Amino acid sequence: MKKTTLIALIAAIIGAINAIYLSWIKFSHNETLCAPGLGDCFTVNTSRYSEIYGIPIAIFGLAAFLFIIVILLGESRCSFLQENGSLILFGVSLIGVLYSAYLSYLEAYVILAWCPFCVLSAIMILTIFITSIFRLKEEF
Repeated sequence: MKKTTLIALIAAIIGAINAIYLSWIKFSHNETLCAPGLGDCFTVNTSRYSEIYGIPIAIFGLAAFLFIIVILLGESRCSFLQENGSLILFGVSLIGVLYSAYLSYLEAYVILAWCPFCVLSAIMILTIFITSIFRLKEEF
């Protein structure tokens, strides 16, 4: 496994675990799970921006990270992913980075609160995006 693939895979696994935790916080409405003293996760996770059509953003994040894991692990088993995996990874992570930037904007300028777990998610998708650029560069 290439170094860039391994880094992206580790970031996706961390992102998926983080998204599961954020979903747990959202569904349990338990403020103590938000690591008091480290930002204001509960305010962010209960804001009107934390859902799309009633579905928590963390669930979408989990789906994206799991999809990325499937791409990365499937590249060694599927000829379609061997040929197109790097481009698909770039596209998915680009969408993730752009949406994550939007959510960070909301935290900073609209909600006026930061969630450390949301920041971790943003860092993980940015890491995957950067590795996807290196992967594409290696191929072309």
